[in-house]
Amino acid sequence: MSAGVEAPVWTVRLEAEPDPAMRAAILAPLVAYNEAQVPNGNWGLLALTVRDAGGAIVGGLWGRTGYGMLFVELLALGPARGRGLGRRLMRDAEAEARRRGLSGIWLDTWTFQAPGFYQRLGFTECGRIREFPPGHDRIFFVERFADGGTGPAPPP
Repeated sequence: MSAGVEAPVWTVRLEAEPDPAMRAAILAPLVAYNEAQVPNGNWGLLALTVRDAGGAIVGGLWGRTGYGMLFVELLALGPARGRGLGRRLMRDAEAEARRRGLSGIWLDTWTFQAPGFYQRLGFTECGRIREFPPGHDRIFFVERFADGGTGPAPPP
């Protein structure tokens, strides 16, 4: 340090009730760093909803795109489960990912949720955290499109 220039003083504080503005403030320098390393992440959102006869959302798929892949953050069907809608949502998400020129999809699930479902859809396990939560594992899956995302989505 130069003479007469004081070093910054940093404090660390546990935030008992964090809010979205705090998350945004924490995220900002990370996004700036990432963009400096790998520019043009082409970030976006993807949502597919399942609605009842009255139009209320009862489930669906929520995803984020970036760096040429779709991340399926949420897939839940609630009362619509067991009717083939999970497969349809994943097929429609893949079709949209391909339309956007993406090269694949990644997601995570737990052993008590749906790992077999994703394996039947062609996803490959690419990571696992054992005993998280205790008695179960968290599993990460990926599906890279063999054609790099340039071809059509598979038929229903």
